[in-house]
Amino acid sequence: MRALASRMSRSFHNLRLKNQLFIAFLIVVLIPVLIAGLFLTAAYRSNVLEQATRQTTNNVDKIVTQISDVLRVPIDLSDDYMISESLKEVASGRYETVYEATKALWDFTSFTDASSLYREVSGIRLYHGNPTLLNNGEFVLETPEIGRQPWHQAAMGRDGIHWRYVAGESVLDGKQLSLVRRIPFAEYRSSGILVIEVNPALFNAMLKQEPYDTMIADADGTIAAARNSAWVGRNLRELDMPGIAELGAGTYEQQIDGEAYRVVIEDLMPRSSVEGLRIVSLFQVQSIVGEANRVALLGLGVLGASMAVGFVLIWIVSTMLTRRTLVLYRNMSRISKGDFSVHSDIQGNDEIGLLSRQFNSMVANIRELMAEVEDSHRQRIAMEVRQRDIKLKMMASQINPHFLFNALESIRMRIHMKGEKEIASVVRMLGRLIRNNIEIGSRHIPLAEELEIVRYYLEIQKFRYGSDRLAYELEAAGAAGATLVPPLIVQPLVENAVVHGLEGIGSGGRVTVRARLAEDGALEVEVADNGVGMPPERLAQVREALDDEAEDKGHRIGLRNVHQRLALGFGRESGLTVESREGHGTRVFFRIRDKEG
Repeated sequence: MRALASRMSRSFHNLRLKNQLFIAFLIVVLIPVLIAGLFLTAAYRSNVLEQATRQTTNNVDKIVTQISDVLRVPIDLSDDYMISESLKEVASGRYETVYEATKALWDFTSFTDASSLYREVSGIRLYHGNPTLLNNGEFVLETPEIGRQPWHQAAMGRDGIHWRYVAGESVLDGKQLSLVRRIPFAEYRSSGILVIEVNPALFNAMLKQEPYDTMIADADGTIAAARNSAWVGRNLRELDMPGIAELGAGTYEQQIDGEAYRVVIEDLMPRSSVEGLRIVSLFQVQSIVGEANRVALLGLGVLGASMAVGFVLIWIVSTMLTRRTLVLYRNMSRISKGDFSVHSDIQGNDEIGLLSRQFNSMVANIRELMAEVEDSHRQRIAMEVRQRDIKLKMMASQINPHFLFNALESIRMRIHMKGEKEIASVVRMLGRLIRNNIEIGSRHIPLAEELEIVRYYLEIQKFRYGSDRLAYELEAAGAAGATLVPPLIVQPLVENAVVHGLEGIGSGGRVTVRARLAEDGALEVEVADNGVGMPPERLAQVREALDDEAEDKGHRIGLRNVHQRLALGFGRESGLTVESREGHGTRVFFRIRDKEG
């Protein structure tokens, strides 16, 4: 797999830029746009379908609410009849004559009044087992055939309200959704079956307003009302909707006659009911997403036209790009051959124009860097020559080091034997100081050794001037003393402070040397005195002289030599910083990275 990807990458990179742009256009634009188009179309279809489903669900919820409002009236009426004494007396009374039965029925007008008063009710009747009571359409004597009806058996088998699709008693009466409830007459040890017919016109009015096919079915699955009137009276199991009767409440995908349908089912359980109603709403998926499909086809057409225009524009742009890129390539070829005088004249603010300007800037920087390298090389050679001259002069002044050391040691011992311990100590330090200066090498030494040399020098000067005229303080904080530094890098600064800073004061002179490691690991060294200081003009001359390359005619390693050694060894930013105020002393400071010599 990796080898295949590598071959494809090499093949792509071997193509001309114009061809690469065409392939990139296909990969980066055409394919993603096609994928995005398909995704957006699918998302649009899904969104439209979900909107239709939500609308259907909301409509079903609205129908449930409306049906609940309609059914509240017959439920309340049935509750009243459950405790109605007049109903019990009429249904359970024993009548000797037709007149008595007729008068009882004539006096009982509750069923007729309720049917007239409430538009939700189209009729009320009570099925009873009293053979002495006449049948007037409202009070109906139960027969074996009636007793075999499912709704009658359901009411007798379980107390509570049942909702069933029940036929009327007249030949002209059709079937209607009805409340079916057993009314017990305990004191008469009998009961009756109350049937309250719900006005079907209210259901028809609700369902006609629905945009999709919607139906109301009873507990047996019989359709009591539907937007499509041809479905009324049929059972859900008889329709070409497999499994709908067995499904619970929810939203489902169903295949009906080979077409995809979205089905929303919700169950309604009215108050005091032991059997509820089922509201089913369905719509054909194609009828909803058809518009989305038409939009997708239109989008594909627009996409095809856009791709054709895009190919033409890519060809034009690629031609312009390759022409300018070739010009830049030729300029770079001249650079590779060592011609740094080349200048790119490509104009524009696009990437190639910016690249051209960056190319010109790069060439200028290369020329500057080459000049800096040459200058740095020249300075390093000059410094090495000066250092060799200094060593030669120092070697010429050495004469015979062992003779000088032995002579000083003999003098020190003779003075020590005479009890002049202070003078003997000064002679010992002078010997070590001279020996250190003679044996100076190129290796770096710990700062602590350099400060020890400084201490010898200051003790000798203190002996010369007296302790009231010169005092000093040497401080190396933390691990600063172990940091490696070039030899004779601090002592010349201290010598400058003593000779030029304290020479003109009578007493109270002080030299302070402090060293510490900064947070970034750099070594910071400060040499300060409280001497005569320098006026601004003299300070400016000293700072300017630090970078002067003219040979130092003196025999000591001065400020300029230290500054240039630091700059060459650690970079120009590590050179000396000199601060001074006339009458307030002088401060010399440098900052270097720890570097082994």
